[in-house]
Amino acid sequence: MIIVYAYVCGDILHKGHIEHLKNCKALSDKLIVGVLTDKAVMEKKPKPTMSFDERFDLIRSLKWVDVAIAQHTYSPLDNVKALKPDILAEATDHKEQPANEFMESIGGRVIVMPYYPNHSSTKVKNKIRGKR
Repeated sequence: MIIVYAYVCGDILHKGHIEHLKNCKALSDKLIVGVLTDKAVMEKKPKPTMSFDERFDLIRSLKWVDVAIAQHTYSPLDNVKALKPDILAEATDHKEQPANEFMESIGGRVIVMPYYPNHSSTKVKNKIRGKR
């Protein structure tokens, strides 16, 4: 059984999230998705618009997601150490993570998935606010 670990903020779900998770599921028998807590997101970005519980429920309900778990840091390292997946799915916008070395040490792989720059929660929020 091939286990893939991916992670998302999941704030304002958009096509980029869907494509990422669909592609991750195509690589796996079991897709585990970490949903970043508010604190984890705020290590690098502003606080999400939606609550963690709302984002978690949305991600958990997607048909490609077998299991959703909380990710308490922006880096997936803690969850990857606990789960020891076969594959860690990273996006091209943050492909250099401390978890990559750990994956190598356990004989796992890191697969860099495409980032969808035209689809982002920030762009959706700006559009709603009337900004371009």
